[in-house]
Order: sequence, then structure tokens, then C-alpha cells
Amino acid sequence: MVAVPTVSKRLRSVGAPGGNVLLEMFQRRPGAIALGRGDPDLPAPPHVLAAAHEAIAKGLTRYTPVRGLLDLRQAIAEKLRRENGIVADPQTDVLVTTGTQEAVFLTFYALLDPGDEVLLPDPYYNAYAPMIGYAGGVLVPVPTRPERGFRLDPDEVERRITPRTRAVMVVTPNNPSGAVYDPDALRSVAAIAERHGLFVVSDELYEALIYRGRAFSVASLPGMRDRTITINGFSKTYSMTGWRVGYLVASAAVVGQMLTLRHALTICAPTVSQHAAMAALRGPQDILRERLVIFAARREFVLRHLKAHGISCVPPDGAFYVLVDIRASGMTSEQFAITLLERENVFLYPGSYFGREAEGFVRVSLVLPEDVLGEGLDRMRRVVHP
Repeated sequence: MVAVPTVSKRLRSVGAPGGNVLLEMFQRRPGAIALGRGDPDLPAPPHVLAAAHEAIAKGLTRYTPVRGLLDLRQAIAEKLRRENGIVADPQTDVLVTTGTQEAVFLTFYALLDPGDEVLLPDPYYNAYAPMIGYAGGVLVPVPTRPERGFRLDPDEVERRITPRTRAVMVVTPNNPSGAVYDPDALRSVAAIAERHGLFVVSDELYEALIYRGRAFSVASLPGMRDRTITINGFSKTYSMTGWRVGYLVASAAVVGQMLTLRHALTICAPTVSQHAAMAALRGPQDILRERLVIFAARREFVLRHLKAHGISCVPPDGAFYVLVDIRASGMTSEQFAITLLERENVFLYPGSYFGREAEGFVRVSLVLPEDVLGEGLDRMRRVVHP
């Protein structure tokens, strides 16, 4: 008898995130409309591309410090002070990462011991759950309701705190709901964190894409600088998803404890991408307004189209997603997504992949031209209202 080796209990216990099967189905269907992806179709700005070409031409392709290029960390610190009201020392408080997801992964590993709990508003980006699991932590969903625009209720946060709670995570603008959390709600979350001795993890990746409300950083509040880990990046703001460069900002003590693990994972973010990211922050920013106008127009287009088809949704305040209500179809969100792909050749993600509260919804992305969005929504109507 031959013994068969197995992977670790850790990997087996966490399992695969939702979406893999659907994504594989989509990849086997050439010509399908990708109505659910989170990859912006708009190109990276010209000055970003030029900086990457220049870095390659100069041979700037070797390892950087584990913390990232100092010039990039200085640019990040300048941006944080100017736009977010966060004071950070680029020498000690800023860590450049290989994409924003690595920053989230490092954060969970830094904060969680086995059994520690993270409070996370539901619905949530589906990669968070396995990352918390890999760190040995426990995800505690904090429900947000569609009738309230999926906005955060601080009372729901506080009533879920236990002796094992270690951190509260806020994601605003939110993926997948597009909710922008009210500054007063975030102040209340900060007060709860102080009262219970918790960290706040603030994922602000979509901060440049806000249609209603305004960006607000928890770390800018008095007393929150050293108990907040702020995470951001360049993927959504500057269409640099494949460049794999993000960053986190925290106290020098927290960042210092992350360095060994960060080196073990990827040593450093891609060097050429770091030079491009520096150009993104220090180059012309008018392109961000232009991109916001494009996504705002697509948002209005989708909302009008859905209304004309008699389909409900929760209008997003930010990001480039719309959670569309498909309960009239009589199917679960996963059944609906599979049926839509098989029958109409349209791919999107079921709400159930983002937590319990988004069941009955599907995520539509605004990362396609209006004519393609319109065609995809027309096909969706035929499944919602057969």
C-alpha cells in the first residue's frame, strides 16, 4: 500500500474562496461578457508608463529595501499628510508591499493569534476570510443592511465584541457594496476601539472613487495614529492592478515586527512598479478627476438601465461596483450567476461570495464601456424576469 501525502491542515481547513469555479467556467467561454471583475479597463496614466520605461532603461530592476524605496515612502507620507491628515515617518512607519492584498495578509498575521477575532462589516471582499483563517483568526461578520445602503452601524460593531476581539476592520468605500461610511460612524468605531483596546484596520483602496460623501481616515483622529493600520495602493486609483504595489502605514513598532515575514513572502515589491508608483503620486493628479467622471457616468448609466428593466439595486456611494437585487428570479445568487453564464454568456459574482448579507444580490462592475454594460444588463434582465 502506498501512503499518499497531504497538504497541511491549515490549507485544508481554510479551503478555496468562493468564485474559483465560476471563474474557471468563465475562462472556458471565449467572448463572454465579464460583468463582475474588479480590474479597471482604463489605462494607467501616461506618466506612470513613462516612469516604468525610464526605470527599465536605467537598469533599476534590482532588489529594493524590504520597506520599499525611500523616495516612494516619502511620496506616500507626503500624500497621507496632504490628503488624509495622517502623519507618518517614511523611515519607520510606511511599508511598501507587493499589492494591497499582501498588506492585508501581513496585517492579519501581525495582529492575530489562534482564536483571535476580527470584526468585519458584511458584505466583505471574499479574500479577507481565507487570510484571517490562514493567520488562525476568526472572522466575525458585522451585518450591514441593504435598506441602509450597506452602511456601517457602530452599535452592531460594539455588540459583537468579546474578550477574543483583536481588531475591527473597515473598508470604505466598500467592496462589494460601494458604501461610503459616514465620518461620524468611523469616529464611533474609533471610540469603541479605544474603549476596548483594539486595533482598527482601515482599507482605503477605493478612496479616489467617491460619488457621494467624502473620504475619511480613522488614523487622522486624535489617539488613533498608533492603533490604526491604514492600507492603500495603486491598483484601483491608477489602474495598476498587475503592477502589484501597495502599502500599509502603522506605528514603527508594528511595521518593524512585520519585516521578517514581509521579506519571507516576496522580499520587496517589483522595483519597476515602485518607480511607477512614485510617479503616480508625484505626477499630475487631474487624471483622477477625469477617471471619476467616467465611472460616475457609468454608474448613472447602470442605475438608469436597471430601473428601466424593473430591477432593484443599492446605489453605490463609491468604488466601481453595484449590488443588484436578483431575488425576483427565485434563485440563489450563486444559481443566478451560473445560469446567467450558461444561458447568456455573462460572468459576474454572486453576493453570497461576499458574505451572508449580500445573498440575493450579484455584483456588477463599472469597468466596461457603456455599450458592453448595456448588453450585459439586457442579458441579465432575461434571467431576472424570464
